[in-house]
Parts: sequence; C-alpha cells; structure tokens
Amino acid sequence: MTIRSFDQELRFSDKNLRLTDGYSRPKFHNVGARDWLCFRLDLFSSLTFAFSLVFLISMPKGMIDPGIAGLAVTYGLNLNMLQAMVIWNLCNVENKIISVERIFQYMRIPSEPPLVLENHKPGHDWPTQGEVDIRDLEVRYAPHMPLVLRGVTCIFPGGMKTGIVGRTGSGKSTLIQTLFRIVDPVGGQILIDGVDISTIGLHDLRSRLSIIPQDPTMFEGTLRSNLDPLGEYNDEQIWEVCVFHIAPSDVYRWACSVRHLLFLRTDSIFNTHGAHLWL
Repeated sequence: MTIRSFDQELRFSDKNLRLTDGYSRPKFHNVGARDWLCFRLDLFSSLTFAFSLVFLISMPKGMIDPGIAGLAVTYGLNLNMLQAMVIWNLCNVENKIISVERIFQYMRIPSEPPLVLENHKPGHDWPTQGEVDIRDLEVRYAPHMPLVLRGVTCIFPGGMKTGIVGRTGSGKSTLIQTLFRIVDPVGGQILIDGVDISTIGLHDLRSRLSIIPQDPTMFEGTLRSNLDPLGEYNDEQIWEVCVFHIAPSDVYRWACSVRHLLFLRTDSIFNTHGAHLWL
C-alpha cells in the first residue's frame, strides 16, 4: 500500500529483479560448472570405451578368450557412471571442506573476557554520576588493520547530555562499541565514575549501561515484556514508571487496571484519540 501510494512500483520491481539476479547468479554458475564437468567426463569415458573396443576388435584371433572380452566390454559400460560418481564426490568434498575450515577459523578467534569477575565487581549502585573519562584511547578492529581511534582523550561530565558529531567513518559508532567493550581497545583506558571498564566483567558493565539503536525497531509482544524483558521487576514497579512518563489522564484512558495495560500487546494500545502508546 505504501509503495503504491508513492508510485514506486517500478523502482521496487527493478530492485527486486536485481536482487533476484544477484541471488541466483552463484547457483547459475554452479549448475553451469557441473554440466560442463559432466560433459567432459562423458566425453572422456566415451572415448576411452571406444578405444578399448577398437583394441579388442583389432586383436588377432585366439589371443584373448571371447568370453573375457565380452565381460570386459560389459563392465566398461559402467565406466561412465563410476567415473562421474568418483569425480562428483571429490568435488563435493572440496566444497564441503570449507565448513571445516570455518570451524577451525572460529576456533582460533579469541574468546570474550569473562562475564563476571568476582574479585573486581563494581558497587551495587555503580555508576552513580555517569562521568565518562577517556584517556589516550586507541582502537582497531583487527591486528592487521589501522587504528580507527587514535589517542582520544576527553571527559563526559555526569548528568549532562553530550553529543558526538562527525562525518561517516569518523569513529562515532566505534567509540560506543568500545564503551560496551564490543571492541577492546589496544591502548588507553575508559573510566566510568573512576572504574576502569577493562577490569570488570562484561555482564557487570553492559547491564549498567543502556543504548538506543540507530535503526528504528517495531516492538512485538506485550508492554510488560518490552519494558522488563528479563523479568527483574514486579507489576507495581513497572506501573510507577508508566505513570511517571505518561500523563495520568492518558493512562486511565488506556486501561482500567495495571495488569490489563501491562499485558496488552504494543500494537493494540490506543488512547481515545486513536494515537498509539509508543515505547
């Protein structure tokens, strides 16, 4: 409906054809190579069988038993099928061995740091201020790749809204990934309220931070499952959050009880004016 409303059927149709061609291209080349191989094998087997027949016919009488010659010709008829089967199995092994190579490649990937370090657990209320202190930060995505962040040093005061601007590829997303330790720095350190994030477990770090993805997400499920996906809070605590962020008059228009609102699906919550309750 949206495509037709903006009169974009032709553009999306052409894009769909291009994507379909791109998806089918590897299969087409695979089938073409297989047919070419089968043709070459059939030709080679036919020539071999023909030369064998000419050799048997040209032999002088009495040199070979006719029964043995007939048996050899009979077995030679299966040469084409057997040869094609052997070559085809070898080709399949060569293709499937890539999966084994990938397994060995994954085995050589360094493991992530532990989720929890019992000897270096932050306080229960950490972080309290939210101050982020970055000192001489250097980050690269692989040992053979150049540095993406080179000696970044700055302080983000706690309790303030700070924006990072820059062109595409300037390292904004890399800085966020480093903050969550999705990418570990090769130099420098990041301190949050005085705690070096490289000295604590991944779960202790990531469970205390929040992020809003760049891509919009259409949430599914109930309101409660989206507000508390891990089931760490009861209905009353979630209800207090709803009342704090939504006007009380709208809350009571949406539902007559706490449980009724929290267990409604996110795509079925409207107010009296037909507007959605967005998360």
